[in-house]
Amino acid sequence: MKRIYEHKNVIDSNCFTAKYNCKRLVYYEAFDEITQAIEREKQLKNWHRKWKIDLIESTNPNRVDPYGGEAQ
Repeated sequence: MKRIYEHKNVIDSNCFTAKYNCKRLVYYEAFDEITQAIEREKQLKNWHRKWKIDLIESTNPNRVDPYGGEAQ
């Protein structure tokens, strides 16, 4: 919840979400350990864009933000 708040409210003006004005959450994964989350993030960064889009659309085809409710 803290990270979602930080992204939506642009706490860090140098972060990716501030630079590209990305505030809508369309996909997330929950982890018990930060090391697992970091490992998964590194894995996804190596994916092709199409693979990422397919992953998002497999769980959220309308791209509704679960914390904002707004569809794309």
